[in-house]
Amino acid sequence: MHNELLFEIGTEEIPAGYIMPALSQLEKIFADRLTALALPYTGLRTTATPRRLAVSISGLAERQPDREEEILGPPKKAAFDQNGQPTQAAIGFAKTRGVSVEALEIVATPKGEYLMVRIDQIGRQTSELLGELLPEVIASLNFPKSMRWGAGRTSFARPIQWLLAVYGGKTVYFSLDTINSGNTTCGHRFMARGPFPATCFRDYVEILRTAQVLVDPAERRAAVIAEINKAAQQAGGTILQDDELVNTVCNLVEKPFALCGIFEERFLALPREVLITSMREHQKYFAVVDCTGKLMPHFVAVNNTETKDAKLAADGHQRVIRARLEDAFFFFKEDQRRTLKDRVEDLSGVIFQNKLGTMLDKTRRLTSLAGLLARKLAPEHLAQTERGALLAKTDLLTDMVGEFPTLQGAIGQDYALLSGETPEVATAIREHYLPVRAGGPLPASIPGALVGMADRLDSITGCFGIGQIPTGTTDPFGLRRLSLGLLHIINAMGFSLSLTEFVDEALSLYEDRLTVPRAETRRNVLEFIKGRFGNDLVSQGIPAEAVDAVTSVSFDDPLDCRRRINALLAISSQESFTILAGAFKRVINIIKDNGDTKVQAALLSESAEQKLHETYLAVRQEVAPMLAAGDYEKALTVILKMKESVDTFFEEVMVMVEDERVRGNRLNLLTAIAHLFLQIGDFSKMNAGNQ
Repeated sequence: MHNELLFEIGTEEIPAGYIMPALSQLEKIFADRLTALALPYTGLRTTATPRRLAVSISGLAERQPDREEEILGPPKKAAFDQNGQPTQAAIGFAKTRGVSVEALEIVATPKGEYLMVRIDQIGRQTSELLGELLPEVIASLNFPKSMRWGAGRTSFARPIQWLLAVYGGKTVYFSLDTINSGNTTCGHRFMARGPFPATCFRDYVEILRTAQVLVDPAERRAAVIAEINKAAQQAGGTILQDDELVNTVCNLVEKPFALCGIFEERFLALPREVLITSMREHQKYFAVVDCTGKLMPHFVAVNNTETKDAKLAADGHQRVIRARLEDAFFFFKEDQRRTLKDRVEDLSGVIFQNKLGTMLDKTRRLTSLAGLLARKLAPEHLAQTERGALLAKTDLLTDMVGEFPTLQGAIGQDYALLSGETPEVATAIREHYLPVRAGGPLPASIPGALVGMADRLDSITGCFGIGQIPTGTTDPFGLRRLSLGLLHIINAMGFSLSLTEFVDEALSLYEDRLTVPRAETRRNVLEFIKGRFGNDLVSQGIPAEAVDAVTSVSFDDPLDCRRRINALLAISSQESFTILAGAFKRVINIIKDNGDTKVQAALLSESAEQKLHETYLAVRQEVAPMLAAGDYEKALTVILKMKESVDTFFEEVMVMVEDERVRGNRLNLLTAIAHLFLQIGDFSKMNAGNQ
């Protein structure tokens, strides 16, 4: 309890998706504000339920330290006139700070000389500061949607009902609209309302536990898992693993009470994903499976209150799920009246993007581009890839996807199999959407990967071609996500391809729809994808200098770029590489705009340049097959043989001599060496920090 702040915002039920982001905000806001106030602390933790957001800050200093504050004023040239007398700017600055003009100092800053005053600031008591800080914290919290209530002016996710604020065991008093802070919290809305006094976090957690509230999200999550597993076991099954649903349910209840319900076995005829989605999307019910993983005609619901009559409660949930499953069954039967192939032409009624045409237009481009990719990368999968691309978007027209949009792709796969399409085509329909999110599963089949790549290339090039380029945090078409997905698929499948070639193919399929010149669009698209490529690798811990060393030279085949980066990283720790990288920087600086690589051996008069030329020719011949095979690490090992010859050349040979022919010949030799090195990367960037 000593020097601990316990702060709780009690509310009406906050939407489950708002809670964890709000806790992250609380942690950052408090950390930033306390640092700005010069109030040190030893620990900060947050916790929450649907009806409360709480913070505990331990070891919070009792007062601010006394400190001297340096405050800049106007620039010197504006503070004094030509006679050196203070102007009104200097006099006004001194007056506002409560000092005489004589107390002002002149200090040098990066922007020039400015007036400065030193003010002794007496530290304030923490309890006094908290009365001002806590209302500011509440006002600083942002939610996807906020609301106002009553006659108050406060905006929050849901109406605030109470405020608990205790520091060092004493109440911190402040008001928010009509609500006054106090030292009490509320228990479970229905089972133990309270109020209950709390003075420290440890007592607060225990008091709420007694009051039927598990305030710690980790403890509550564990309780949810235990409850749903227990309920499923009563039906002879187990819970279908769904961590995302567990997290959601954890933030829907203050204490979980699970029960198992049943539905009619005839609903098991529905596709598996339909059944699962019908239960989880609207009702947050868990599916139950048997020992083989097959769905059982059971579900598990989690209530926020303990029920005296479990059968009565289960009957209520069963009536709700029966209605949902009846709707799904109706949609399923209606959708079977037409095959996916029959729906292709109807895509003309669905807009892809106003300037880029309909989903039928996109389907035709997608089929052509996927076919081109298949011919280049996996010709044996051409037929399945083109068929998968043709049918990829048709499930958007089904009633089932209309009701459950998250099932797009999955429903397409199920309906494709029901209408007689091959498993490869059906899988491609589902997998072309993968990955759905960062770090999500990738396509496992080649047709699925090819259709997914074509879909992303079409969307990216089309949007860039009409000037819809992401800026800052604005990316309405998710082009960053699509680019990362494209790169991850290429890497996972081991596809070696020219992005330039297929960006051009994608652009040509738009014909005259695009408004930005094709060359400019191609350049922008490739630069954008290169940026995502570099950011992604750096986020994985790969040094930015290695990525830059390769991509600054060329970026066309992402797989080849990765190989070159890996080779540079593997060899860069060797001392000889560091020395060679430094020498290469000298080469780059000297040759500048020289592009000629033709060397006349007769003009090589110095032994050092003759030796370098001989070494270069031998190394070039030896590494040529390695570079062609993409064995870059082995090629680099051979290139390192040039280190001594390059060092000796720069020690003994003057490049910029007066004789124009000799000077040009030496520049050509260095340019030829540079071109050899640049087939892997710009070595100088790997040692930039040491130059």
